[in-house]
Amino acid sequence: MANSIDTVATSAGPGPAGVPRPPTGLPQPPAGLPRPRAARRGRRLPWLLTGLSVAVAALLLVPLCFLLIQANQAGWSSIAGLMFRHLTWVLLRNTVELTVIVTLCCAVLGTGAAYCVERVALPGRRLWAVLLVLPVALPDFVVGYAWSSWVPFAHGLTGAVTVMSLSLYPLVYLPVAAALRAGDAALEEQARSLGRGPLRAFAQVTLRQIRPALLGGCLLVALALLAEYGAFEILRFQTFTTEIFTEYLESFDGPAACALSLILVVLSLAVLLAEYAAGGGGRVARQVAVRAPRRARPGVLGGLAISLALTALSSAALLLPVGTLAYWCVVGGSTTLPPASLLGAAGQTALYAVSAAALTTALALPVGLLSVRHRSRFTVLLERSTYLVQGLPGLAIALGLVFFGIRYAFSLYQSPQLLVIGYAVMFFPLALVAVRASVASAPVGLEEIGRSLGRPRWSVALRVTLPLVAPGLAAGFCLVFLSVVTELTATLILIPTGAHTLATRFWEYESDLSYGAAAPYAALMVAIAAVPSYVLGRWFDRVRARQEQSA
Repeated sequence: MANSIDTVATSAGPGPAGVPRPPTGLPQPPAGLPRPRAARRGRRLPWLLTGLSVAVAALLLVPLCFLLIQANQAGWSSIAGLMFRHLTWVLLRNTVELTVIVTLCCAVLGTGAAYCVERVALPGRRLWAVLLVLPVALPDFVVGYAWSSWVPFAHGLTGAVTVMSLSLYPLVYLPVAAALRAGDAALEEQARSLGRGPLRAFAQVTLRQIRPALLGGCLLVALALLAEYGAFEILRFQTFTTEIFTEYLESFDGPAACALSLILVVLSLAVLLAEYAAGGGGRVARQVAVRAPRRARPGVLGGLAISLALTALSSAALLLPVGTLAYWCVVGGSTTLPPASLLGAAGQTALYAVSAAALTTALALPVGLLSVRHRSRFTVLLERSTYLVQGLPGLAIALGLVFFGIRYAFSLYQSPQLLVIGYAVMFFPLALVAVRASVASAPVGLEEIGRSLGRPRWSVALRVTLPLVAPGLAAGFCLVFLSVVTELTATLILIPTGAHTLATRFWEYESDLSYGAAAPYAALMVAIAAVPSYVLGRWFDRVRARQEQSA
């Protein structure tokens, strides 16, 4: 196609001043109308989008800047002494050991479950696909609470590895399952026809196809582990996050908390660099046309063994926490739990989640539009700078905002506005990824037609651009809403005095070992989080159906 167009353009001959004439076979813009925007792209960035995007990037970097300022004011010599004490090395060993083991466990569980569902002809395959994803709606600290209340050995490193592996494996399962659906099964079958066994064909062909998705899922697992606090406190396993909370809330030692937060930031950036070096950002190019995979038939014994394995995984990851909540809700019914407290916490949680989701998607829109529609070195650098917040644990972001509020904006300190801003900073990458994907798939020609008809820019933005990117905005809104409802770590630091969310109420009762009183808050939190999970699931199902129809 490109050669034919070039041939037509060459045959048209040079235009005035040596400028080649446009191809005669293509439609020409009418006289008097502005030329298409694509022809002018790259000359000048729109000042409004650029200004908004720079302001958003500056807002996202505020917590990191104030952590560095706080550490500098405390004195680097004292911080160096703090970092090289014995306890810091113990925390480093615990954190790294737990991160490596749980990430490997999640990689095995997520990849194995995804392969069984996508490439094996199992009875009830659609039901397995739902059951294996649902644990993502359960907060980690709720899963830890369920296991610690029933299983005696669920403490220390063993308990932390068990609970976090069962809680986080869907972060690997989801991208790997998507990669297996989009992968080309013909390559794997060719390897089998050349004499490769099932394991060698999987290792040499399938694993290479899903490698970016697998590494991306492992990256999410590792970052979630570095930021988690509630589950480790319940399971009595000491990491950097638990020690930072002790230094800040119990010892009131702000510089020590900042120093430990900086170590946590360095660990997060090291995880990001390791994933990039391993090729997580790479792409897998297809050499032949994609054909739907042919699902293997494992036989009676094989199918029974796989079904039992998936049943055990779903029971441990989903049925045990949900069953525990149901049990304590029934048994703890005699506790004096005021209904107004439950409804008040639910209302505060929903209000904060809606406000944060709306603010975050609004902040992501200009950055997504600028990075996709006006690609240049500056916009790429600007977009990449916003992803730096992905390497900052929520605890470090909360501490940075606290020090900013105390020193420069005291009216915002412990206010609902600062809490919502904190949520927006923490979950901005989630919204940006969804908005950016929607902007990239929206046709630019419709907006150019609107402008060529004389519509002002604001009218084109409202009547054309926003409807085109609305699915991405909705997906980003749901992702941020789900994350805010189940967030605990930063909420404990930033929440206004006297306010309560479902997570903080649950935490108060659970800390006093009042399991019956804590269970209703956790159950309601899971119920609210299930709504955006269901909406996202339906949306992804429709996207998948359209992809299968187009294939």
